[in-house]
Amino acid sequence: MRFDLSGPVHLTSVDWQSGDHRRTIAASLVQGVYVLEHDREHNIQGDEALAPLWWKSFNFQLYRPLVDNKDSSIFGAIYEFKPIAFNYYQAGIIPQYVVAFRGTITKKHCFLQDAWLDLNVSMIHEVHKSSRFRIAMETVQNMVSIAGVSNIWLAGHSLGSSIAMLAGKNMANSGSFLESYLFNNPFITVPIERIIKGNKQRNKIHCVSSFLKAGFTVAVKGSQNDTFTGLSAWTPNICVNPADGICSKFIRYFERREDMESLGFRGIERLAAQTSVIELLKSAFGRESQVIHLIPSAHLTINHSPSQTFMQAHGIHQWFRAGLDLQSKVYHY
Repeated sequence: MRFDLSGPVHLTSVDWQSGDHRRTIAASLVQGVYVLEHDREHNIQGDEALAPLWWKSFNFQLYRPLVDNKDSSIFGAIYEFKPIAFNYYQAGIIPQYVVAFRGTITKKHCFLQDAWLDLNVSMIHEVHKSSRFRIAMETVQNMVSIAGVSNIWLAGHSLGSSIAMLAGKNMANSGSFLESYLFNNPFITVPIERIIKGNKQRNKIHCVSSFLKAGFTVAVKGSQNDTFTGLSAWTPNICVNPADGICSKFIRYFERREDMESLGFRGIERLAAQTSVIELLKSAFGRESQVIHLIPSAHLTINHSPSQTFMQAHGIHQWFRAGLDLQSKVYHY
């Protein structure tokens, strides 16, 4: 984890109507959670604390940190917007509160719990049963009841992005669509692109895979999945880097839906896109699971800026930098 001490100094004046500015602020608040945990670990307090650099310039203050009861680490934070002038606040445009979640920290005191949750996200698909997610979900529900849906943002990076996405999906299932910024969200699948080089062969395998998953979906869940369809009105901002193998599969996930529709298999892909083989197998044996990364709609932002290392491609710091080479597209289910 990298700790810039300057904060996002390039953003001297905030245009809350700008998608780039909103993304930068959300990423900075997530970085603030990382630095909060850094300050806690090293007992840095008061004027010496580094974390406030990441929210003060945007007129936020720390409302409350979120603490994991397993390892006592700070895994999230609630920020409250405190404008310098009363007439500066714009309801529905500027969030009154932002609930943000950090990703995995490799320090010894955090690593075991974070790594276990990473495994739950990517392989076991049972992170919804964890105490960390229960705290996160209760927090989001409480903040929505206090301030209303239009005044709450969700934000997260990596593992924290998965927690934010699952919380957002649960809220969307009840009709509450929260503005969300999800950075480098894990999307773990079999790396077909690396195993099979030819485009024709890959497309055939993807096509066969979609037909198989669609068939299993009908057999296990039935042909109508109102839960997935009901989520389609929620369009979270998903930010990925193609050089990051942890999150880059989101790019192909949405492109593949368009490819299948162009071939006339729209109905098949609509069924295939809402489930995974692991989820179907577990469902067949009566095991509950929730595959977090499967999402009907999204505002997908791809960072094509050069990345020298995996940490650059996966890190949160790329999303609050100036001069990024970004490509964005909205996908509706």
